[in-house]
Amino acid sequence: MITDALAVLEPLPRTPAPRAASDGSWPGVDDPDALREQIAGWLAQYANPGTRRTYAHALGLPVTWADALGGRAAPQPEPRAGHRPPPAGKGRLHDLAWFRWCAARALDPRTATTAHVTAWLHELEAHGAARRTRQRMLSTLSALYGHLALTGVVAANPAALHRGRLGLTGGARDASPTVRLTAEQLAALLRAAPTLHYARDPALDALLARRATAVVALLTLGLRISELTGLDRSDRYRTGGEDVLRVVGKGGRHREVYLTDLAREALEDYLAERDRFTGSAVPAVRGRTGAADEPLIATRTGNRCSRTDLYRLLRRIAAAAGPELDGVADRVHPHALRHAYVTIALENGIPIQHVRADVGHASIATTEHYDRGLRTRATTGADAVAAAISARSQ
Repeated sequence: MITDALAVLEPLPRTPAPRAASDGSWPGVDDPDALREQIAGWLAQYANPGTRRTYAHALGLPVTWADALGGRAAPQPEPRAGHRPPPAGKGRLHDLAWFRWCAARALDPRTATTAHVTAWLHELEAHGAARRTRQRMLSTLSALYGHLALTGVVAANPAALHRGRLGLTGGARDASPTVRLTAEQLAALLRAAPTLHYARDPALDALLARRATAVVALLTLGLRISELTGLDRSDRYRTGGEDVLRVVGKGGRHREVYLTDLAREALEDYLAERDRFTGSAVPAVRGRTGAADEPLIATRTGNRCSRTDLYRLLRRIAAAAGPELDGVADRVHPHALRHAYVTIALENGIPIQHVRADVGHASIATTEHYDRGLRTRATTGADAVAAAISARSQ
C-alpha cells in the first residue's frame, strides 16, 4: 500500500457534497487507496524524476508522489535570507487540474467519460488556458488512461479524443510563444548574475553569486530545467577527452551534453567555492562516498534545488541585466534559454540533426519548431505589402 507520504488532494473549494469515501481523502472515490496504487503504478514507469513531477503536478497531485516513488525527497523552495518565503500563489488553473476537477464534482476518475474530458477541456479554455497548455494536459491525461486501460482498470481511454475537432492540432511551424533571446542577451544575463547580492553573509553571498552564474551558463547548453535540477555531481565526467554531463531527458532517455569552456569554468568556480564553504577540502569521488546523490546545483543547505528556485533566480537576474533585456525581462524563464540554444545554433549553420541530438528532441519536427531562422525580415512579404499600401496612400 502507498505510504502516508503519498496522501493526495488538499481540501477543495466549492466542493459539492460527495459520496461517502472510505477515508474521506478523495471526494467521490470509494476506494482511494486502490486508486492511489493504480496512479502510482503508472508514474513509477517513468525513470526520469522530472517527468514524474511534471505529470503529477499537471494532474493535481503533490510532487511528493513522484519523489517518494523514486526514493528521493522532494526539493524544497530555498528560504530567503532572514525569513521563509511566502507560499506560492495558486494560478488560475489550479482547481482545474484533472483530479481536482473530478473531486470538485465527486466524480471517480475511473468512471470519467469522453464527455467529462471534453467538458474539462472547454472549461480550461474558458479560464484562459492556451492551446498548447490544453494539448499538454490532454496528452498527460491520455497517457494515464492508456495505462489504466492496458491494466484493466478502465474499459477504454476517455482522453483518446479527436484533437482536430477540439482545435488542439497544430503543425511544427506554429509560432512559438517563448521569447527569443539573442546571444547578446544571454551574455547580459551572465554579466548580471555575479553582480547581485543574494545573502547578508559575505561568504554565503559569494557562493550564491557563483551558483547563479553556473545556473545561467549551464542553461545555455540547452538543458531542460528538470534536467538541470536532476543532475548529480557524479553526472559530470570525461569521455573521449571531453568534459560531458550525463543528462536524463524525457522518457528516461540518456544523452551526453558537452560542457563548453564557458559552462565548465562557471561550474568549476561554483563547485570549488561550495567545497570551501562547506569545508569539503576534496570533492567526493564516485564509488567511495555518497557522491552519486550529491546535487550538481544545490541550495545553500546542500539540498537539491527545485525548478521554482531556479525560475525565480533567473527572473531576478533578468530584471538586473540592463538595457539588453528591456521589454523582455519579465518573460525570461529557463525554457527561453533552451529555446535560445536551438535558434542560435541553427542560425549559425549547425545541422538540425546535431541540434536535435544536443537538446534531446525525440522528433526533428520539434527542433524545426524552434527554427525561426526560416522566417526572417528578408523572407517575409510584410514590407512589400506595406510599401504597396504606402504607394497608394499618396
